[in-house]
Amino acid sequence: MTTHPRGGRRRTGGRALALGLVLATTAAGLTGTAATAGPPRHGTPDFGPNVTIFDPSMPVTEIQATLDAAHARQVDAEMGTARHAYLFKPGSYGTAEQPLQVKVGYYTEVAGLGAAPTDVDVNGKIEVYNRCLADGGAGNCIALVNFWRTLSNLSIDIDAAGQDGCRSSANFWAVSQAVSMRRLDIAGGNLSLMDYCTAGPQYASGGFIADSRLPATTNGSQQQWLTRNSEIAGWSNAVWNQVFAGVVGAPDDAGFPDPPYTTLDTTPLSREKPYLFVDAKGRYQVRVPAVRRDSRGITWADGLTPGRTIPIGDFFIAKPSDSVRVINSQLARGKHLLLTPGVYDIARSIQVNRPNTVVLGLGHATLTAVGGSVPLDVAGVPGVVIAGVTIDAGPTESPVLLRVGDRHGRNRSTPWNPTTLSDVYFRVGGPHIGRTNIALEVNSDHVLIDHTWVWRGDHGVEGFTEGVNGDTERWRTNTGRYGAVINGDHVTATGLFVEHFQRYNTVWNGEHGTTILYQNELPYDPPTQADWMNGEVEGWAGYKVGDRVKHHTLYGGGVYVFNQNNPSIHTENGFEVPVTPGVRLHHVMTVNLSAGTIDHVVNGVGEAADMTRVGAPVYVTQYPAP
Repeated sequence: MTTHPRGGRRRTGGRALALGLVLATTAAGLTGTAATAGPPRHGTPDFGPNVTIFDPSMPVTEIQATLDAAHARQVDAEMGTARHAYLFKPGSYGTAEQPLQVKVGYYTEVAGLGAAPTDVDVNGKIEVYNRCLADGGAGNCIALVNFWRTLSNLSIDIDAAGQDGCRSSANFWAVSQAVSMRRLDIAGGNLSLMDYCTAGPQYASGGFIADSRLPATTNGSQQQWLTRNSEIAGWSNAVWNQVFAGVVGAPDDAGFPDPPYTTLDTTPLSREKPYLFVDAKGRYQVRVPAVRRDSRGITWADGLTPGRTIPIGDFFIAKPSDSVRVINSQLARGKHLLLTPGVYDIARSIQVNRPNTVVLGLGHATLTAVGGSVPLDVAGVPGVVIAGVTIDAGPTESPVLLRVGDRHGRNRSTPWNPTTLSDVYFRVGGPHIGRTNIALEVNSDHVLIDHTWVWRGDHGVEGFTEGVNGDTERWRTNTGRYGAVINGDHVTATGLFVEHFQRYNTVWNGEHGTTILYQNELPYDPPTQADWMNGEVEGWAGYKVGDRVKHHTLYGGGVYVFNQNNPSIHTENGFEVPVTPGVRLHHVMTVNLSAGTIDHVVNGVGEAADMTRVGAPVYVTQYPAP
């Protein structure tokens, strides 16, 4: 087995150049397959042409061929428009003689349709490998851009029959941001979060696991990772920032930063993502898990995950061709909303005004702002759940892409029934120029953000020419000032990833906020220091807690610098917080990825992450110091 590196730079200039060459030859997108596997059956809802449902009676060869063709279409479609979900009805798939070996590409969801993960059993593997970006697909093989894919609600009995010696050593899940693993039961081998079989450098930068039972897991080159409310048989190592919350079998963090583990015995607030399932009578339902406090371990150990079940008939099943007017009229009638896979052009806000409404996206359903709209606007009411949705900025600046609660109005969410965002992702640029003032704005109290990636694109297709001139152009045209702005009180974030915004990436103004794992890259592309000034202060911190805040807690945070456009640029602090006993940071760090400087970790404390220590993190164990 290849030795697992402990470090590795993020997206280097060479990577950027190679990626630009690849993207220049990548089609703008595919339309997705138009057929559902197997004959139509009475009672199956119309989920549209981009949802494929497998039945255990289908030949393994047929399922394998369908999934192989899907991967071939999507493996390089990073900025494409195709979206697809592959769903497995309860039963077994693959055998020891003929295992099912699945590879998952961009904008692909693979999920079981059982009430519990053990209802769908895959004998084989479900994997993601490195993507090779240079020399005709033979060089610069990394997982740093393996974004936007989902695996959930099934069991994998790892079987590598027919694979070579290296590939047979683990089930590989080599991914980075905007990728979730939820409700999985994996056994029979090892799980590796890096691909050490494909040619190097093998860097990876993810990721997120929740509500899963896992075998011995190789972290390998994964630079940061959050594992929440799960069971693990073992964890191999850490690179910069590995966080565990409510995980049975998690490593101890007493030696921080060697290794850099952050371990919470319980998760203070959690609610698992809703999931589609088929009951014993063949009826489609959506299970909405209940809120848990101070929890540990999986939700399905004793059977059905606690929560409520909503019949599929209570949902409006939307297609990309449906207008916002139609969607809003259905929501106003009391329907929940299921967004089938595809790209939705949103010229006026989808309005979620009713308490306890569920908005569930399949296959990375994507809402794109048109004409400066706010694509999704959630009222300040309790219990709304938004899950599995990607929101893109458009070329006309939006004030915000997702607003939760009214900035100056009454927000009535409650501690017993918080509004929840699960696997909600944001893009400002990438597939096209995007502009927004704020990506995510949370004004309501008692909101749970359970895994999000808020991304101002550092690469992409239109208007993203690589190199210094391209970076200068991107700074002026692909604009996003703030990534996440949290104004509500008692907001909890488990897995908050925010990157490349032009002022503060995250601003936390609300009281009693809690973040468990924060990952940030500062923008690559400020042309000059003058473009990267906060008044008289050099640069904008990656994580800012408002000056008037009295109580805030962060566990496991990292801010990275790669000033590709101008390596002489400085940022004074990675984190900026008020100095008060109620604001506490546990296990925070900065790191230089090969260009630029962060002078201090937090409030003038911590050495510089500069060009003398590329790839070597600077840690602060506690702030303020005990």
